[in-house]
Amino acid sequence: MKKFLNATAMVALLTGASAAGAETTMGVVVKIGGIPWFNAMEEGISQRAEELGVTAEMIGPTSADPALQVRAIEDLIAKGVDVIGVVPNDEAALEPVLKKAMDAGIKVISHEGPGLENVDWNFELASAEGFGEAHAKLLCEMTTEPGTYAVFVGSLTVPLHNAWADAGIAWIEENCAEKLQPVGDRYGVAENVDDSRSTALDLLAANDDLRGFLAFGSQGPIGAGRAVEERRLGGQVHVMGPFSPGQGQKLLESDVISGGFMWNPAEAGRVFVTLGDMLAKGEEIADGAEIEGLGVVHPDVESHNIITDNLLEINKETVGELAAKGL
Repeated sequence: MKKFLNATAMVALLTGASAAGAETTMGVVVKIGGIPWFNAMEEGISQRAEELGVTAEMIGPTSADPALQVRAIEDLIAKGVDVIGVVPNDEAALEPVLKKAMDAGIKVISHEGPGLENVDWNFELASAEGFGEAHAKLLCEMTTEPGTYAVFVGSLTVPLHNAWADAGIAWIEENCAEKLQPVGDRYGVAENVDDSRSTALDLLAANDDLRGFLAFGSQGPIGAGRAVEERRLGGQVHVMGPFSPGQGQKLLESDVISGGFMWNPAEAGRVFVTLGDMLAKGEEIADGAEIEGLGVVHPDVESHNIITDNLLEINKETVGELAAKGL
């Protein structure tokens, strides 16, 4: 039952639950609804909410538009939820409305928003530097002939995607420049399969020496992979990045997608609810505490960041098991 596409209806559900006396009410506003990555996150949110007796729902806008996220958060503020979670499309666009939420006494948690200021905590299941470098190393290892590579991100304003891209590009420049040079600038298409596919086809047509794609955004590897498949370049042009194993399994097994790394989006959903319930109850996020889904944490109070290392590698040996888990 997909309730997250209608923000107004979801807020009404949250409000009704609050009136009924639920301990904590929470809305998590993600980048876009209806794609496998956030479908999995929704499952995690629902499961953890049921375990803790919390009312927590995911709100996924119909497009990756920061204005739609702002509107959903405004609605949640007006209804007086206890906690707001967000996976930002544009940090700068969200800062004013998140400040408004905090001024109203609402606890705010973000994920994939390490630069946000108006949050109680931002949590990450992998460091931006480590995540970007892991993909860059994989591309370098797989590249046998010198050439170029392209970088996809969700959009030029998605903070974490661009941090991953920065780290990957820097690593290649320092360690693999003799084999790989970037083609053009990064392309903000990786939240949409069709946009990723068409951009990849254009790049493949214009660059005979294109060796690979670093696609940061779960739809980027799928779209670029389909372009490589259409051009029958599997095994020659390497596509890598984070993607939902169930969505990309066939492409990976046929050597169209080369591999990548991810964390479990369902686990991220669970962490949203766990942290939200802790904050709503006034519990401290202390250094050295063990938090389900994160492990032992060492929060940075100044930056509001909790960063852990929960990377999963997606390859031919792991993709079937990961897909079977519903990821």
